[in-house]
Amino acid sequence: MTVEERTGVPRREGVQVIARAAEMLRRLAAEPHGLTLIELSARVGLPRSTSHRIVRALTQEGFVRAAPSGKLRIGPALVGIAVSSRRDLRHEAGPYLERLSHELGETVDLAVLDAGEVLFIDQYTSRRTLRIVAEIGARFPLHATANGKALLAALPVDELGVALPKRLAAITEHTITDRAALLRELDDVRRTGVAYDHEEHSVGIAAVGTAVRDTVGAIAAVTVVAPAARFCDSEAEITAALLRARDEIQVVLSGD
Repeated sequence: MTVEERTGVPRREGVQVIARAAEMLRRLAAEPHGLTLIELSARVGLPRSTSHRIVRALTQEGFVRAAPSGKLRIGPALVGIAVSSRRDLRHEAGPYLERLSHELGETVDLAVLDAGEVLFIDQYTSRRTLRIVAEIGARFPLHATANGKALLAALPVDELGVALPKRLAAITEHTITDRAALLRELDDVRRTGVAYDHEEHSVGIAAVGTAVRDTVGAIAAVTVVAPAARFCDSEAEITAALLRARDEIQVVLSGD
């Protein structure tokens, strides 16, 4: 039985629909804050009715989701694919992340830059009663997180300009919202190799992150996150342990 007989859709038309759906997903991936259906239709140059049919199908498959604001964003099914695509990275770094978590007694995360946001792809959770946990596949803003700043600092200047939003939202009273101030901090991150989040994303939570790079240049961030009071008491110790783990991971990823 041919594709046309199974689906009732001519082969050429089916290929065209797939191409349109792929273009929609690419447009949404480039807009971390989402697009309305009207905006998405305009970006891909399709009638709203056609866009609605394709979006409805993508939503049913979990590739697109509607935010409470009504804007369309990349859905959980694609997030799962993005996480699984980093399986080798997770496999190579995993033993070092786990050891670091046990050494410090704190949660250790592995994250990558995805569609203008931090995407968590692995985590080793602290065994303490008071601990910080985030779901694999969770997304966070770049400018207000340690892993986000570590990832931003590792980017070439032209890519940094694209990845960093023009407006830096104030998530807590500690969030850096001045673009020039953040760029100065990123210079410090490049110099020291570490980025900090002192309650910039969540009050009561602090973190330190650093970037690693594989043989093809893909960047990831390793982060230690803890309750702010506990973090401040051990910041130097945590940072030193993180940098030791980073060096070990980098050797493995570089294939040396």
